[in-house]
Parts: sequence; structure tokens; C-alpha cells
Amino acid sequence: MSKSQRTKGAAGERELANLLSDALGLKVTRNLGQARDSGHDIDLPGFSVEVKRRKRVALLYEAMEQAQSGEGTPTVMLRADGKEWLVVMKLPDWIKLAREEIAK
Repeated sequence: MSKSQRTKGAAGERELANLLSDALGLKVTRNLGQARDSGHDIDLPGFSVEVKRRKRVALLYEAMEQAQSGEGTPTVMLRADGKEWLVVMKLPDWIKLAREEIAK
């Protein structure tokens, strides 16, 4: 991975951490040891978040495997150049969240 790719990835992680902090009202931080440990990118209570910030988004299954390194619900958050952020989860995890939302 080139230096510019690492820089873009780190900028995407910071961007998303700031967006989530503002939206959720809590301090969302980057997992700075993830590059060395091949783990998830962002620490968010209940979730293991892998962040992808690229020109074009691909390799979702590989990203999901990285997200599974944590104890929380594996989640991939991604954004291609000029596009909005998207969230990818396994269907059973999404169904659990949907049931909780519907039960309100």
C-alpha cells in the first residue's frame, strides 16, 4: 500500500470518527494499533468498524473479515470518492437491529 493510500485511509477514518462522534454524542476513536494487528479501524461500543475510503469500493467480504476481529457487531463503513458514506453488515446483525427498532 502506498503512502498516499495510507494517508487517504487515515483521513477517512478520522472523518468518519468525527461524524459518528457528532451524531452519537460520544467520543468515537480510531484503533491506532489496527494496522499492526490487522484489526478493525474504529472503536465504537457494540461494533467492530472497518473503514474503507477509496476511489472505488471493492473487497467487501475481505473488509468484513477484518471487522470480525473485534468483539462487537462486525460493520464495514465505506465511502467512494464523491459519494456518501454507506454501512455494510451481515444480514442477521441487521435483522437484530431492525427488530429492536420495530419493537420501540
